[in-house]
Amino acid sequence: MSEGDEGLLAFVKRDCPTCTLVAPVLGELERAGIPLTVYSQDDATFPEAVSTRVDDRELEASWRRGIETVPTLIRVRGGEEEARAVGWVREEWEKLSGVSPLGAELPGWKPGCGSRSVEPGVAEALEARFGDRLSSRRVELGSDEDPIEAVFARGWSDGLPVVPPTPERVVRMLGGTSREPGEILGEAPPDLAPVTVEKVAINAVLAGCLPEYLPVVLAAVEAALVDSFCMHGLLATTWFSGPLVLVNGPVAERIGMNSGINALGQGNRANATIGRALQLVIRNVGGGRPGGVDRATLGNPGKYTFCFAEDEAGSPWEPLAEERGVEPGRSAVTLFAAGGVQGVLDQLSRTPESLAATFAACLRTVTHPKFPIATDALLVVSPEHARVFREGGWSRERLREELLARLMLEGRDFVRGAGGIAEGMPEGLASATLPKFRPGGLLIAHAGGRAGMFSAIIGGWPASGEMGSAPVTVEVRE
Repeated sequence: MSEGDEGLLAFVKRDCPTCTLVAPVLGELERAGIPLTVYSQDDATFPEAVSTRVDDRELEASWRRGIETVPTLIRVRGGEEEARAVGWVREEWEKLSGVSPLGAELPGWKPGCGSRSVEPGVAEALEARFGDRLSSRRVELGSDEDPIEAVFARGWSDGLPVVPPTPERVVRMLGGTSREPGEILGEAPPDLAPVTVEKVAINAVLAGCLPEYLPVVLAAVEAALVDSFCMHGLLATTWFSGPLVLVNGPVAERIGMNSGINALGQGNRANATIGRALQLVIRNVGGGRPGGVDRATLGNPGKYTFCFAEDEAGSPWEPLAEERGVEPGRSAVTLFAAGGVQGVLDQLSRTPESLAATFAACLRTVTHPKFPIATDALLVVSPEHARVFREGGWSRERLREELLARLMLEGRDFVRGAGGIAEGMPEGLASATLPKFRPGGLLIAHAGGRAGMFSAIIGGWPASGEMGSAPVTVEVRE
């Protein structure tokens, strides 16, 4: 395509019955002395009826002009497009060209065919080749390099195979959001490198995400970059913790997230890849790698990915995000500094009081039974346990109040040496009574399969609170 294009531009392909039909009309326009340039998408010799043809088999001109259907006729004046006609509509072609009658022997209207530039996979390839939306450095692989092995060799993987982030795949991923690729979300620790939407999209490709997951990944990354979440500290700790992504709102159902059977486990693509994408952003953009800044003594499998949706439809309570200030009906992610999963079994309690007592007893062991105000916790209540609270008329806040009341720890029990355990708090606190969790440090969510009277406690990072990581909730921009 020439920047000096003027007059009429026609985009056609031989493999289109309507284009073949209007080929004589293009000849009429040329003979009438109308400045005309015909771009042919599949055959440089088509249409034979005109002399000014441009070979557009590379589709650059079609892509730059945003052609979706052929034939398309465009009028350009002063370098600017004034109008276009899509398909064959005699009245529109006559108006654009100023020539009448046109194609008298043809029907007045015929629909066109799909442009080659919008065929599956082609549009992304053209955007990657001719567009200017991607600014990341492109890594060229050797002819004998296996792309999967090349990613491992360059340290971009979390230890599992990833999807090579070709320009075409990145463009396709960016189609999942209306946000500009160059928008900066913040700085990723530990290197404090700028995190752009494009960089997130690249890592979402690596993780195996679908484009429709990208808004959730972006929200998770934004939450991780909030100062109060303390992502740098979470990386550097020798504790087990890593970021957990809990999703609320319509987006969870729309992208097919799991909030039911095995919600904390494997088998769901959205759950698995959204959490993984966040971890890869921190690794590949921020430089947070195990053995470097990441100094976890043992870690936990959730540091590959830890992401699930809350079961809102079956919950006796409002969604967690709504409790945390998000408007009803909006989608959001809550990021939590999570350790491993501690199962809670209670198959006999049929009253809220009894079940709450079980939960409290198990919550007391988070991090260590003798540590007050040392960590946060996320209690994931299963449907069978939630039924007990629903039938008892207990709200989420009522349950939390009961748990916190039962989790006031007596100093004589948690000081060093108590119970024959050297670990504990200073002896000067022997007469104190302290809460197990800091204010706002106990989250309660609803998820899981319908069978099994088992819930879960996910302990936090012992540096939670003002000096460490606090849960962060960010709305998803869809």
